[in-house]
Amino acid sequence: MQIKKAIILSAGFGKRLNPITLSIPKPLLKINSVTLLENTIKILENFGINEILINTHYLSHQINNFIKNKNFNCKISLIHEDKKILDTGGGVLNITKKFNDDPFFVFNPDTVWLNDHLKDFESMEKLYFENKLKAILLVVDKQNSFDKTLKGDFDLNKNIIYRSNVEKNYIYTGSQILNNSVFIDKTIKPFSINSVWDFLINKKKLLGIESKNKFFHITNLEIYNQLLKTGLKFN
Repeated sequence: MQIKKAIILSAGFGKRLNPITLSIPKPLLKINSVTLLENTIKILENFGINEILINTHYLSHQINNFIKNKNFNCKISLIHEDKKILDTGGGVLNITKKFNDDPFFVFNPDTVWLNDHLKDFESMEKLYFENKLKAILLVVDKQNSFDKTLKGDFDLNKNIIYRSNVEKNYIYTGSQILNNSVFIDKTIKPFSINSVWDFLINKKKLLGIESKNKFFHITNLEIYNQLLKTGLKFN
């Protein structure tokens, strides 16, 4: 284990889970009494991450209070996006100025992360340090998605991610490793991380690791309610 820092993206509005998220931020939704945010933090601690930064915006006081009232083992800092939400790319860039040239993980808490994913993270880290390319995504075949309505984001060939003009077979799971070098031409303002991925894809510099684990993603209210009925438990 060599990467020690991680970001958890928690600033979003969670509109697809209304009306629940009108009063509760999506990262604090629960499955079997455990919040999605706590599940993500625990997985990162199990992996050996010792510093986590969480961006907040919508209903940020609830996330602040949640972290204050928990006794997590790693160092956790909250970065509040005050005036406007910075989206997935701007939110990461706003935090990574603290990381210098160190690689870091980025996680979406609306994926149900299980201990089975720890080997995936090890594979991502290994690939990162074996290559000079500084962006690695964890992807899954859409056939392994609990939510069968999700469409593929990418295709994958020998760990190289690309986008074809035909039906795409792989979904981004919500875990990636990045280095600040991928933001070399970016400034801190709202932008999607997709713009960074597309730039790297055009240069054949975006890598992927395929997870063989079942992909449980809190896509919307219907899927969330279905997951609650499955009896799915965090490890």
